[in-house]
Amino acid sequence: MPAPRPTRRPTARPAPRQRTPVRWRSSSVLALSAGVALYVAASLRWEVPWAAGLVYAVMSLVCYLSYAADKSAARSGQWRTSERTLLYLGLACGWPGAILAQERLRHKSAKLRFRGWFWLTVVLNLLGFALLFTPLVPDWTPIYPAALTQRTQY
Repeated sequence: MPAPRPTRRPTARPAPRQRTPVRWRSSSVLALSAGVALYVAASLRWEVPWAAGLVYAVMSLVCYLSYAADKSAARSGQWRTSERTLLYLGLACGWPGAILAQERLRHKSAKLRFRGWFWLTVVLNLLGFALLFTPLVPDWTPIYPAALTQRTQY
């Protein structure tokens, strides 16, 4: 005769996890503020084409979605997006979206080695923007050299 099966007791459901409010790092706020300020100042002073802002917006969206897909893949044990790809997307004008993803999704925000490389790509992108769209180095600025020299001759 088989042993009697134990009766199942109703188990209490675990309490839903409380989401703690997102506390933004000051470096993230500073970088986003600096990027927006640089873009606005350059647009007002040196006529940055509207397409540059569109590129930043589209690449930021692509980068944010890539971080979200990588986080989803990490949770489900599926194929992950390489860190190199995420860094390249950030360097290619997607860093504002990457910052939003790191802060809102809490993805790739604790890995110090990755964050070090990420901040290097942010600085390189901002320097590239400044070199392309401002007279930081007048002889090298390739986008609007004629417009820049006309404005600075006042």
